[in-house]
Amino acid sequence: MTGLDAFRDPASIAVVGASGTPTKWGYWLARGALTGSARRTVHLVNARGGTVLGQETAPSLRELPDAPELVAFAVPGRALGAAVDEALARGARGLLAITAGVDDEPGLAARVRRAGARLIGPNCLGIYDASAQLDLVWGRFEPGSLAIVSQSGQLGLELAGLAADAGLGISRFVSVGSQADVTAHEVLTDLADHDATRVVALYLESFGDGHALIAALTALRRAGKPVLLLTVGASDAGRQAARSHTGAMTTATDIVDAACETAGAVRAETPARLIAAAQLLVRAPRPTGRRVVVVTDSGGQGALAVDLVSRAGLLVEPLPHTTRTAIATGLPPQAATANPVDLAGGGEQDLGTYGRVVDLVAASGGADAVLMSGYFGSYGHDIPAQQERETEVALELARSAVRYGLPVLVHSMARSTTTTEALRAAGVPTYTDIETAVGALGTAARLAERGPVEGVEPAEPGATGGVPAPTAAEVRTPRSADPRPPDPPAGPPAAPPVPFGYLSARDLLAGAGIAFPPALPVTDLNELRCAAARLTAPYVLKADWLEHKSEHGGVAVGLGDATALEAAYMAMSLRLGPGRYVVEQLDRRPHVVEMVVATRRDPSFGPVVVVGAGGTETELWRDSVLALAPCTHENAMGLIARLRCAPLLAGWRGRPPVDTGALADTVVRLSRLATARPDLLEIELNPVRVATDGLLAVDALISLTGVTPAAVTCAGDIPTR
Repeated sequence: MTGLDAFRDPASIAVVGASGTPTKWGYWLARGALTGSARRTVHLVNARGGTVLGQETAPSLRELPDAPELVAFAVPGRALGAAVDEALARGARGLLAITAGVDDEPGLAARVRRAGARLIGPNCLGIYDASAQLDLVWGRFEPGSLAIVSQSGQLGLELAGLAADAGLGISRFVSVGSQADVTAHEVLTDLADHDATRVVALYLESFGDGHALIAALTALRRAGKPVLLLTVGASDAGRQAARSHTGAMTTATDIVDAACETAGAVRAETPARLIAAAQLLVRAPRPTGRRVVVVTDSGGQGALAVDLVSRAGLLVEPLPHTTRTAIATGLPPQAATANPVDLAGGGEQDLGTYGRVVDLVAASGGADAVLMSGYFGSYGHDIPAQQERETEVALELARSAVRYGLPVLVHSMARSTTTTEALRAAGVPTYTDIETAVGALGTAARLAERGPVEGVEPAEPGATGGVPAPTAAEVRTPRSADPRPPDPPAGPPAAPPVPFGYLSARDLLAGAGIAFPPALPVTDLNELRCAAARLTAPYVLKADWLEHKSEHGGVAVGLGDATALEAAYMAMSLRLGPGRYVVEQLDRRPHVVEMVVATRRDPSFGPVVVVGAGGTETELWRDSVLALAPCTHENAMGLIARLRCAPLLAGWRGRPPVDTGALADTVVRLSRLATARPDLLEIELNPVRVATDGLLAVDALISLTGVTPAAVTCAGDIPTR
């Protein structure tokens, strides 16, 4: 990638702070740099001069005969600035700063950029590229096809160590550290055309420019290099305590997952699970669906495997009858052949049974992956005479995977044997516990379902979906079909105005096409009586300016006539004081399902849209899903289908299905409004009452960026009705 060439395969390297002491960073950088001395010029710089690792050093960069293309620094924080300036003066194009404790990282990065150079770090663990023989990192790596990009150097080393335990080598390792100049998304983009890399492991604690990161992940996905992301879940979004139901329902990792789904990546929960999935993705064909067939030589292990497979959202379906008949040939009568397939001792009698059965399962068309669980891998270890035959069967398993283009995984009770090594070498992922094996399959299946990604760049309003976006004029001048009394008479002083009371929020959202019940503002009894005459009972009375109305007695529901409305108004205004109140028609439609539709603005990824089970129990059920905004109608329907409450929308116990299309339209409209209006920090509609003939939003909350929510938000909890 333009700008990072010096870190790919530099023609020359200088290590500043080179040392012959193995406990110092200068030793590891010098040692690693010298491993590539047959490929490039390597200079070692030590202020005291002398030799390091058998090579003469220069006292400074100024003394070098030629300008180094890449300079690696292992110097104290207080000395880094001067060392960088010296490197820039010599014409270095790439700078790698291991150094921590640098006082002015932004200033340092600015000087580097002004000179037309690039900087990785400071506070990083180094870089490694196997194919370029570039080794400027602590430790030793074996070449392979897994790339690691990590914000934490030590966690990156942990990933590399777990990969080595699984027999996976490293194609490229980049510890981005402080990202004062070169960012993680730049490093990721640079991997898209890196031939040696097949899979990318990514660890990030902060996400910076979320859209640039998504673009980089998408580029890798389209290049056929799946990305497995690990994060701590404590992004800026997670540290912002939202005042709404939406904030209580969602987490920072929900937003990361939505970004991954957009880009075609997958988040792993732990380093071990990430490497387990990487082993499958590096070694085996990738599953094209969720159907898993378990083959085992133990009834107990087979039953446990099937339970875990189902719990992971994978499918356990019976094999075709013809396949079951073929499998049963040669097996004991008590063998099971549906799914799981239990060899019932048949494998012990003839090790070739494992290969024969797996090949039949793979050929059946009824599996997207085969998971073998049990004793296989231990026979040769326990009975040396069986070793050759067990190794032959291992190769048969690998050939079946290649022949039918689906992964064959082996969960073996053996920790590390000649057979398990042969399996891995042949392209069969092996695991020492069944849960890890199933987790790897689940991750690979999610990646397979994501496929090519479209619309990664933030779309202009109206660019996607089946619902027109609000025009600029509509956003600036909201429209509303609600009846309004002409020139109401003056009343008592109102409460201090707020930018987004309930009626103001309704106006803005109605301009985006969101439907509300008819409503009117009132500030005195005359306006109240006028509203009662113009609207249809029963009524709802609300204090317009209150954020959480029910908690302060600011809402009265089911007022059957004008007399009840007037009594409620007198009691509420006496308790809360003068101000603007709202009279709204009560939604009395039958078979209503209450939902919540909301948006939030994440500091890295921008607006996200949320849909979930609504009403006053929203936080209790915590049934919500989200996506990056804007979204299409198809995206919105997919989100709704993932909810646990989706059966209620489809019709539950004889109830008619409600208008999920109208709910999806509302999701799209809200997502586009949030995209078109960067000043909207949060929008929440709760509840949205969805019936057979459409939906009505009966409460709304809006807060603005850079403004205290208490001063600008409206509405709170409304009792379910």
